[in-house]
Amino acid sequence: MAESERPQRDVTEGADVVPIGTSGRPGRGTGKARPSASARNLAPSPRKPAPKSASKAAPKAAPKSARPTPVRPVPSAPGAEPPASPATETAAAPRAASTTEETHPLAGIPVGDWLHAFQHAAVELFGDQWERRLAELMAFLRRRLAGDYTVDEYGFDAEVTERFLMAAMRPIAQKWFRVEVRGIDNIPTTGGALVVSNHSGTVPVDGLMTMTAIHDATGRFLRPLGADLVFKLPVVSSLARRSGATLACTEDAERMLSGGELVGVWPEGFKGIGKPFGERYKLQRFGRGGFVSAALRTGVPIVPLSVVGAEEIYPLVGNIPSLARLLGVPYIPITPFFPLLGPLGMVPLPSKWLLEFGEPIRTDEYDAVEAEDPMLVFDVTDQVRETIQQTLYTLLRERDGVFG
Repeated sequence: MAESERPQRDVTEGADVVPIGTSGRPGRGTGKARPSASARNLAPSPRKPAPKSASKAAPKAAPKSARPTPVRPVPSAPGAEPPASPATETAAAPRAASTTEETHPLAGIPVGDWLHAFQHAAVELFGDQWERRLAELMAFLRRRLAGDYTVDEYGFDAEVTERFLMAAMRPIAQKWFRVEVRGIDNIPTTGGALVVSNHSGTVPVDGLMTMTAIHDATGRFLRPLGADLVFKLPVVSSLARRSGATLACTEDAERMLSGGELVGVWPEGFKGIGKPFGERYKLQRFGRGGFVSAALRTGVPIVPLSVVGAEEIYPLVGNIPSLARLLGVPYIPITPFFPLLGPLGMVPLPSKWLLEFGEPIRTDEYDAVEAEDPMLVFDVTDQVRETIQQTLYTLLRERDGVFG
C-alpha cells in the first residue's frame, strides 16, 4: 500500500478540540459561538459595508407628513402633447453652475467706480488740491529714498519736522487742547533768541505744543534743549534729533544762538514736570542759570513764556520711586487714571491751554565777560523766573475753567 493511501492517525484523540479559523470574530479560540462579556467590551462594533454606488443604495421611505400629495392627471385635448411632469422638468432643466462672479462681492464693481471711490477718499484726505499734494508727497518719498535731503550738524531735519511732527501735533493743539497764544510778536522774526518757559504736565507735552505754536505763528523752528535722559532712549533720541533738539549744555546753546537759531529751554527740568498736583503752577528752582550765561555771551534776548493748562493733562497724585530707580528714570507717575485704566489712562485730559510770551529781556547791553559774574547771572535768572511766575498767576485768574 502506498504511503499516501495509509489511514492517517487521529492526533486529537484524548485532547481538547479548539476550533480555529474564526476569521477574527470576538471570542475566537474559546470554542463558543457567543463571545464572552470581556471580549464584547474590548471588540469594536462591527461596521456595515458602505454601498458601492449611490444608485444601488435603497432610498429611505419618506415620512407620511413629507410624502407628496398625488396629483391627478388633467385630461388634455385630443392631439395636444401631454403635460410634462415636475420630475421631468427638473431633470430636463440643467443646473446653473456657480461662478466666481456670483459669489465674490467685489467682482461686479466696475473700474470706474473704483476710480471714483479713490478720488473721493483723496479729496477727504488731502482736500480739494489733492492731486498737487499727492504729487508733493510722492516727490518727497522719492527724495528721501534717493538721499536727497539736508540734515544740519545737530541732526535736525526741517522737512520731516514740518511735514510729519508739526502735522501730527497741529490737530492736537487746535482741537484737543485749544491752545491760545498771546504775545507772539515778542518772538523775533530773525536772529537768535532764547525762549525760557515753565515746565509741567508729568509728560513733556508742553514742549511739543510750544514748538507747534511758534512755527504756525512765525514760521520759525524752536530748537529745544533736552535733558540727558532724552538722548539715552532708543527711539526718542532719534526723533528728538530729527525735530531739532540737542543736549542741554552751554556749548551747544551758545553755538545755536550765535548761528541765529531760536532756542527753547525749560530750566525746571524733571522737577517741574514731576511735581505733585498740589504744587501745580509753583515754579521750581531754575538751576544754576546756565541759560542766562549763554544768552549773556551771545547777546541775544531772553523771551519768558508762561504756559497754563499743561498741569491738568496728567494730574500727578503718586510715584513709585523704587521702580523708577530700577528703570533709571526720574519717576513713575501715578495719576487718577494710570495705571488703573491701562493704556486708556495715558490719554491726556483735554484742558484749555494759554501760552503768553512776555516782553524780551535784553542782554546785548552787557559785555561777554560779565557772563562770568555769578551775581549778575543770579539777578537775571531771578528776573526771568519772577516774570514767568507772576504771569502764571495772572493767567490763572483770567481763565474761566480748566476745561473751559
